[in-house]
Amino acid sequence: MREIDTQVVVIGGGATGVGILRDLSLRGIPALLLEQGDLAHGTSSRFHGLLHSGGRYVVKDEKAAKECIEENIILKHIAAHCIEDTSGWFVYLKGDDPNYLQLWIKGCALAGILVKEVPLEEAFQIEPLLTRQAKRVFEVPDATVDGFKLLWANLKSAQKYGGTYQTYCKVQSLWLENGHVVGVYAEDLITGEKLQVRSKIVVNAAGPWSSEIAAMSGFEVQMVKNKGSLLVFNQRLFNRVINHLRTPGDGDIFVPHETVTILGTTSHTVELPDDHLVNEQDVTYLLEMGQNLLEEIKQYRVIRAFAGIRPLYESADDADHEGRGVSRNFALLDHEKMDGVRGLVSIVGGKLTTYRLMAEKVTDWVATKLEVHTTCRTAEEPLQHEIATEVWDQARRLLGTAAADKMMERLNEQTGSVVEAIAQQPLLGQFVCECEMVTQAEVLHALQDPSVHSLDDLRRQTRLGMGTCQGTYCTYRATPMLQQAFGGGWERTVIEYHKLLAERWRGITPVLWGEQLRESELARALYLNVLDFKVEESGG
Repeated sequence: MREIDTQVVVIGGGATGVGILRDLSLRGIPALLLEQGDLAHGTSSRFHGLLHSGGRYVVKDEKAAKECIEENIILKHIAAHCIEDTSGWFVYLKGDDPNYLQLWIKGCALAGILVKEVPLEEAFQIEPLLTRQAKRVFEVPDATVDGFKLLWANLKSAQKYGGTYQTYCKVQSLWLENGHVVGVYAEDLITGEKLQVRSKIVVNAAGPWSSEIAAMSGFEVQMVKNKGSLLVFNQRLFNRVINHLRTPGDGDIFVPHETVTILGTTSHTVELPDDHLVNEQDVTYLLEMGQNLLEEIKQYRVIRAFAGIRPLYESADDADHEGRGVSRNFALLDHEKMDGVRGLVSIVGGKLTTYRLMAEKVTDWVATKLEVHTTCRTAEEPLQHEIATEVWDQARRLLGTAAADKMMERLNEQTGSVVEAIAQQPLLGQFVCECEMVTQAEVLHALQDPSVHSLDDLRRQTRLGMGTCQGTYCTYRATPMLQQAFGGGWERTVIEYHKLLAERWRGITPVLWGEQLRESELARALYLNVLDFKVEESGG
């Protein structure tokens, strides 16, 4: 058994866990983050990508609304490269509740959310697909955020200040001595090695798995696991976030991302923290609800359906509520006060928009326990530092402006070495993935990362296969690079394809009709013929 000593163990590699690791590291507190899968494989990458203004919560959840607008402003400053400042519209339709409209306008004012009414004719010119049932349109400072970029930027910042992490490392139990949590027992899922990690504090930031982590030692965390399903369209239907101005409900928001649009969401309470299946009924229902804002929605191609689990904290005030009735606030749970056990804190609830604030509150608590007096800097220090002008210029000359900018957003300070590799070997500048403009050089760079163990890990780091073709044309191009990096010959590569195709098909299957069905048949033919997969191997 391998023994590790540190000050703090953080359980969970989502945005909140990585945000905590960064804050701890900036304050000089040694910390190790443990994640049972790859980073960003859970809730932090399974949402609609909205950076909330707070407008959705001003009527029923004033505290959450204020936190959202405050963090919205902060994140636009420290994480600008992860955010597209699209703005958002709240659209009031004919027949909607006028009382709710007045409460919403008043609530925005109280929360400090800037609201500007957009004349209808102007709105229809700017967003021609918007329903003509719109009666009033209001603009708020919503934006879109790339959860993958945000998480990796936090991680790289944490590493720079001494933070460490290990993926595919599953916590088996908490280590207790005399009513004090003094660490964790874990297993490396890649090697099978057992780990014994001693620490002074354990932070449970496991999102939908938080209640399971607490239950390992007999503690209880009241949580609601609320599943939301979403649809991805193969084009940018709107240029700004479009919300239905009503009590938040199903299928009432369109969020543009790069060249696609996401429609969400549903709300179902589930038992399992990884229940990510979407059925055809959810797809049909979302399309019906989406017609309220986009009347011709069924003319447009849906390329994927996916789902995420909202880890909602069920406080005493929420006992009679479920799903959308449960507050979106977060809660810091001190288990010494709750269970009489020192050294353990759980952070539950909240939203990705408030991840930094959640991390700050946890780290304040940890710092007090450890008698560290360094203040929080995460609201001021940018996640991405300026890249040298000569690197920008060289990258744009080699790749073109759009591709260079995308690459630099993903790589930040590591851009220089990749650009230099392309300069020395121009063929490395060829795209493996045209949709996301991922070059051979960037793929090779990512494959050198010790945390990349699979093709699916590579996808999360580079966005390879996440564009409108859903990996049809890019995954097979990565074959020689995968074989060189992973070894194991063709058999290992086939296994990696199986894993990725299974994940991609899980999202494609519920939307297999029309153009998407034809596209999927093309993909199936490619894998069967170009890669010589057998039918039973194809994942389809």
